[in-house]
Amino acid sequence: MTCCEGWTSCNGFSLLFLLLLGVVLNAIPLIVNRVEEGEFFQNPISCFEWWFPGIIGAGLMVIPATTASLAARKRACCNNRSGMLLSSVLNVITILGAVYCVLVSVQALLKGPLICNSAGNSTSSCEFSLDNISNIYPGPYLQWYFNESCVPHDIHYPTFNDTMANDGRRRSLHFSSKEDAHKTIHLSVFSGLLLVGCLEILFGLSQIVIGLLGCLCGVSKRRSQIV
Repeated sequence: MTCCEGWTSCNGFSLLFLLLLGVVLNAIPLIVNRVEEGEFFQNPISCFEWWFPGIIGAGLMVIPATTASLAARKRACCNNRSGMLLSSVLNVITILGAVYCVLVSVQALLKGPLICNSAGNSTSSCEFSLDNISNIYPGPYLQWYFNESCVPHDIHYPTFNDTMANDGRRRSLHFSSKEDAHKTIHLSVFSGLLLVGCLEILFGLSQIVIGLLGCLCGVSKRRSQIV
């Protein structure tokens, strides 16, 4: 086994693990929203999980390169110069998907969950545009998480009952608990997706180099089968 084949095998299994992790992370806020509200799109945690950065960017777009890398490893069906070249070319798609995942994750971490930005806390306040992804604005990083409460003070939420003190206190505590839960899930999910995207970019770049070297230098010869 050459070093190119060994590194290709390592890249293939690493990308397989990362794409599965990206899909799981992206699915977490969707499942939580479904369990809490009983339906999708109703009071979601944020808009950004519906861009599917983990399912599409770090998931589906990584499958071709992962398959090619695993097929080009030692004793696999595409363990030849063409297979190594194919694994190199397909990792360009991996990098594009990973960059998409990173951009969405950075935007999500900068803006925070919907509960910190919108009184309606629904997808009606979400602006889905490619310009929003690439337009990363400077600002206090994670301020929405470290503040005691990220809810704007000028917004009056219907969950607070102004006329009944006891009921209002109970609802206020419930809202605070929900806010903390949404903030924690949002931070955990998109920090994880940011890490997944960055690692996929690194593995993709390394496989592009290794695949080209494997194509130029060749792979180890298979031992003749003894009958």
